[in-house]
Amino acid sequence: MQGPVRTMTLDEVQSFTGKEIGVSDWFTLDQEKINQFADLTEDHMFLHVDPDAAKVTPFGGTIAHGLLTLSMMPVMAYQAMPGVSGTKMGVNYGYNKVRFMAPVKNGKRIRGHFVVQGIEDKGDDRRQITHDVSIEIEGESKPALVAEWITMVWM
Repeated sequence: MQGPVRTMTLDEVQSFTGKEIGVSDWFTLDQEKINQFADLTEDHMFLHVDPDAAKVTPFGGTIAHGLLTLSMMPVMAYQAMPGVSGTKMGVNYGYNKVRFMAPVKNGKRIRGHFVVQGIEDKGDDRRQITHDVSIEIEGESKPALVAEWITMVWM
């Protein structure tokens, strides 16, 4: 996927303040993806990569790295959130808050819910857009994570 699947004007995005602007497709976090992430980040904690050792934990098996779940947000955003028409460029600017609420067990599916929190004019044709994001785990009552995510766009 190259970028957002739809666009809106800045005013249209602003009209979603306090409302959900999009929901992504489901993504499966299986052991292969978990192992690949462990290899890329060199984080091979047994809880993620050793199914036998992880069986005796309160989780009953391996779980995805919290940062793997967080790293899925951009691809989810491309599906769920509109691009802002007329922008020259947009970047991930950071996070004010990230909380890992529940583990994503091996093989579970996740999807992102995006709510517009607000848009700030930062001068020099820049706009900072903040979203409240929740990553849902299919069949679970608690989300995998919640985050306040900031993007910057140049108009």
